[in-house]
Amino acid sequence: MAISIPKTAMQWNVVGQDGLYSLQFTEKAVPQLGDNQVLVKIHGASLNYRDILIPQGRYPFTTKPDVIPGSDGAGVVLAVGKHVTRFKPGDKVITTLQPQHIGGSVTKQIARFGLGASVDGTLRSVGAFDEHGLVAMPEGLSFTEAATLTCAGVTAWNALFGVAGRHLSAGQWVLTQGTGGVSTFAIQFAKAVGARVIATTSSSEKAKLLEKLGVDHIINYRETPEWGSVAKELTGGVGVNYVIEVSGISMKQSVDSVKLDGIITVIGSVGGQAKDMPGLLDCWTNLFTARGVWVGSRLQMEDMCRAIEANPEKLRPVVDPKVFTLDQVKEAYEYIASGKHQGKVCIEID
Repeated sequence: MAISIPKTAMQWNVVGQDGLYSLQFTEKAVPQLGDNQVLVKIHGASLNYRDILIPQGRYPFTTKPDVIPGSDGAGVVLAVGKHVTRFKPGDKVITTLQPQHIGGSVTKQIARFGLGASVDGTLRSVGAFDEHGLVAMPEGLSFTEAATLTCAGVTAWNALFGVAGRHLSAGQWVLTQGTGGVSTFAIQFAKAVGARVIATTSSSEKAKLLEKLGVDHIINYRETPEWGSVAKELTGGVGVNYVIEVSGISMKQSVDSVKLDGIITVIGSVGGQAKDMPGLLDCWTNLFTARGVWVGSRLQMEDMCRAIEANPEKLRPVVDPKVFTLDQVKEAYEYIASGKHQGKVCIEID
């Protein structure tokens, strides 16, 4: 049966740098399909902290005027350009955040193209995407669940398995921070390979989710602000192998928690920046590797998707119970900015 292609699509655009006031919702003609593009009916999307920064004018990477925001999306292929070989109509697909990053190291050219920033993104009902910036959606997930893999999922995967010869293995220790998307994915991946997890959180309510995910030890960082030394003691005084640093303000505690020759992966600064930040010399005096990670390559994402498809219940993405619709994107932005969410904040798109 032929797939019907709509003439118009609902979409959001970032039309300034005034925060939520810069988000504009309109109906536009469906974009013309290029020879190497895939037309996708988007059914699910999810938000990231970067989505808040872009309309505020605070995103530190390349953006373009009037961009359609959102990097995370999953949906069904409606049509393909004449040179497309990787997908066909009816396939279920997920977007990648950096469409040109197939594998290997990030280059300046790759970094220039970010979905939802310098390339039109996923907060729309229908979109045209480069075929190389899509991956097959794992069986067993909903569209909203699959959409969470684009940024948070593959970032966590890269953090734990992205250094050759230093992949996380059974019995090692991982420290995560909070209950956001990257942290919950890191917990799930770590437990799947038999690693042990220490997680920090701000409340007993959020601790319930961490317990459900199988975290071995939970530290309330409000009650224990010097949690780094506590985490190290929980490992028998050795320290953790991997720190997933997402807050930005807790760098000193991360350094205090890590073992000799451990890895601190710096993924963001959702909490801001502390005054007493560790310096590069700390890498030498404490003998650890500090590694910055933006997201991950398409090849890494495909590896992750295969792992999830093989273990869909154990690795099912954590989606916040409060799910929004496409016309409620501003409310979704406010919700993720509040920090009240647990797991990923998602958008269902008709």
